[in-house]
Amino acid sequence: MGLRAAIERKIKILEVHGDSALVIYQIRGDWEVRDLKLVKYRDLVAELVKEFYEVTFNYFPREENQLADALATLASMFKANRETEIMSIQMSIYETPAHCFSIEEESDRRPWFHDILEYIKNQRYPEQANENDKRTIRRMAIGFVLDGDILYKRGKDQVLLRCVDAVEARKILE
Repeated sequence: MGLRAAIERKIKILEVHGDSALVIYQIRGDWEVRDLKLVKYRDLVAELVKEFYEVTFNYFPREENQLADALATLASMFKANRETEIMSIQMSIYETPAHCFSIEEESDRRPWFHDILEYIKNQRYPEQANENDKRTIRRMAIGFVLDGDILYKRGKDQVLLRCVDAVEARKILE
């Protein structure tokens, strides 16, 4: 249906993103199509692809593509047959990103990451830290990287996130 919609709109260069490894890899020809029911679909796609100058098929795991997940959920809500016309979904992409921010001042005027920075930089703990606090700081410090004087938190995807204090955060948001 997506390929037909693109053809109707006279699109000539198309990027297709899907969250089914089976479908994407079979259409790309990376995997062999063994199920006889799927051979007809692959052949139909091969015919439709001829209408484009260029088509690429990309696989994104569902957990990495929230938009595909939301669209799949929406699609599962509609019952369709050959006689039913499927209404297209209108989507808007805003030019300016929406920001949600919460900047909290520390009571001691130090940034939230001060103790971790001190430990990584100088192997020093806060004066009032007990053994449990020290163990917690050591464990937390594993997820941070110091580059010069700038501290970064390592994200789950290994992207480095810069640690900023309240003043810097306000400047960034402005």
